[in-house]
Amino acid sequence: MSIDPPLAAYTARHLRLAAGNGVATLTLDRPEQKNPLTFDSYAEMTAIFRAAARDDAVKAFVVTGAGGDFCSGGDVHEIIGPLLERDTKGLMDFTALTGELVKAMRACPQPILAAVDGIAAGAGAIIAMAADLRIGTPRAKVAFLFNRVGLAGCDMGACAILPRIIGQGRASELLYLGRSMTAEEGLAWGFFNRLAEPEALAGEAAALAREIAEGPTFAHAMTKRMLQMEWAMSVEQAIEAEAVAQALCMTTGDFRRAYEAFVAKRRPVFEGR
Repeated sequence: MSIDPPLAAYTARHLRLAAGNGVATLTLDRPEQKNPLTFDSYAEMTAIFRAAARDDAVKAFVVTGAGGDFCSGGDVHEIIGPLLERDTKGLMDFTALTGELVKAMRACPQPILAAVDGIAAGAGAIIAMAADLRIGTPRAKVAFLFNRVGLAGCDMGACAILPRIIGQGRASELLYLGRSMTAEEGLAWGFFNRLAEPEALAGEAAALAREIAEGPTFAHAMTKRMLQMEWAMSVEQAIEAEAVAQALCMTTGDFRRAYEAFVAKRRPVFEGR
């Protein structure tokens, strides 16, 4: 699927997409079934996040669900059932499809905020996990329940990302047991940045996304990139990488302007180069 920017002009087919004031909001919209994912909605979300890299008008994302739930995971009838009929190659095609969504979210330069109400289970929990920030409600329940259906907890990057958010022991508990993490646990463990009442969730998520969108877009993208890249670095390597980045900044005219302004006891006027 190919999507040309801007996203504001794109009509989503398998979810709701609204864009304005620098914020794009993706809403999973099958509330009668707690917003399950289909093959098509996986692909469309991935395409949207990939396209966002080419859309300067979008500076932040909100991902949420309709009707009081976030996402119940893969649709039992439209995904789980058909998977039983696939051969190994077909199953690998599916797991590659699901993994591409997380990779697209992490590669997307815009910060992504997940607004989580009610159930976030299976792949729904993964989508919340893959976001940069998360706001939950007191009734939010996040369950990485893959083992409940006979699968491993290592799905869509869970074993790499979840321990970095809540710690190895807590992640292990959730992935081995498949139990729900309560909203209070999620807040205490650092999964949720904050909690909001259900009726206030959309407003708080929109306000936080707008605050991010009003900030330095390029710098936010660089922060997200370094947060991602430095996962794979030792502290020593990270310090070296940041030293190179800072030395490059010292070659700019703005660095000289700051020095000259300091000497002249005036406020520097930066020109962005």
